[in-house]
Amino acid sequence: MSTENEGAAVPSEAKPPTGPQPDSASASGAQTPGAPPAPGARPAAPPPPDFAPTVATAPGGFDEPGPMPPAYGAGHPRQPGYGHPGDDPATEQTSQFPTYSAAGPGAGAGGWGQQPPYGGGGDPWGTTGNPAPKRRNGGLIAAVLVAALVAGGVGGGIGFWAAGQNEGASTTVSASGDPGALNRKPTSVSGIAQKALPSVVTIEAQGATGDGGTGTGFIYDKQGHILTNNHVVASAANGGKLTATFSNGKKYDAEVVGNAQGYDVAVIKLKNASGAPLNPLPLGKSSNVQVGDATIAIGAPFGLSGTVTTGIISAKDRPVASSDGGGTSASYMSALQTDASINPGNSGGPLMDAGGNVIGINSAIQSAGNGGGLGGESQQSGSIGLGFAIPIDQARRVAQDLIRTGKPVYPQIGVQVGMRDTGNGATIAKTGNNGSDAVTPNGPADKAGLKPGDTITKLDDTVVDSGPTLISEIWQHKPGDEVTLTYKRAGKEHTTQVTLGQRTGDK
Repeated sequence: MSTENEGAAVPSEAKPPTGPQPDSASASGAQTPGAPPAPGARPAAPPPPDFAPTVATAPGGFDEPGPMPPAYGAGHPRQPGYGHPGDDPATEQTSQFPTYSAAGPGAGAGGWGQQPPYGGGGDPWGTTGNPAPKRRNGGLIAAVLVAALVAGGVGGGIGFWAAGQNEGASTTVSASGDPGALNRKPTSVSGIAQKALPSVVTIEAQGATGDGGTGTGFIYDKQGHILTNNHVVASAANGGKLTATFSNGKKYDAEVVGNAQGYDVAVIKLKNASGAPLNPLPLGKSSNVQVGDATIAIGAPFGLSGTVTTGIISAKDRPVASSDGGGTSASYMSALQTDASINPGNSGGPLMDAGGNVIGINSAIQSAGNGGGLGGESQQSGSIGLGFAIPIDQARRVAQDLIRTGKPVYPQIGVQVGMRDTGNGATIAKTGNNGSDAVTPNGPADKAGLKPGDTITKLDDTVVDSGPTLISEIWQHKPGDEVTLTYKRAGKEHTTQVTLGQRTGDK
């Protein structure tokens, strides 16, 4: 509450000066007190008034303080609201009408009626070289001043009273409500959301031991297949319970058709799709996406189904490794980075472009203070504007394999590389896991001449700075593709052509 006008007191009654007075007018021909005025001389200045002009401090009268008008908002406590930042009672700021401060020397600023004494100047009696005004004129000026102040106070009080009595009156302007004035074209965010939301489902997964969580998926085809993340459904993949709830509230049981841990992609299918709105979302081309393109993310962050957020593509080909939620298996992607707000529960939901086409599957986020992603949802981390989505070009190929065979197919070059060293490339290990060969005999890399200890620094034109980057770049291709690898051996740089092989299923 503002207190800038509090404590401004009405000045005590003014008294005429006592004792000898300086003869400030002697050089001007002032007369001796009691002597008759000389002919033609100006009359002597009257003595100062025996009162000081008082100012009404309220509409109650000249000298009596009347009741103050209530402060603005008094008697109307602040109502709690949902999502209002800063609703801390300790820091609440309120406003009120300015108090009617007393005018006069020493009065505080901010009140109405703060006029200087009628004489003006530094001497309160106005004797700074000019004759004092006649008594009747001084009284008139004081009366006018008081009347004006009282009128102002009464007017303010009446205005406040009238406003309180006529609550129905309003000076606001109502909107016309014309829908045509709103930007809800099919290509607007609202238009895209209205079309896409019926094809986005909230997935609830529960394992045989009771563990599970909530995620998102979207309709992939008219046969009832739904595309989502592996880590969303992993707990229910073996003997668990899986349901999919549409935006209209209808819930359907579902089952896992196939899941790929390495890609973090899964396909589920409704067990009884009768009556379900099976309208597949259009799939775009993630290879055509450019940094700065608009994005729209739809999902169920923290279980809040049907949440729509927007942003842009912040980066492309971002190497990301994330957990499957259990912390036992990692996935790798050359991700689309977006600043659209995504949180735990958005996993598996569509990342769409400005045309309403799916360009990615929301899969992971970078959290402040840790390196976790959406795979580690038990941490309940929140969005800081660093979200990552699996490019739809890769996800579509994986989904087709899962629907066709139930198993994922991975392209590979047949080497084992270090996963912790970063910055200098992906170095082929000296020995493989459990005594195996670091370079698979007669595999793609072996045929291309690669050896243990070689450091791969490029795949085609993409710089490789680590093992996860190499894997995520290889997995953007399909088996049989030919790629160019740049590598270093004994400080010298070499290039070689490698035809990608394949591995079926997760290890």
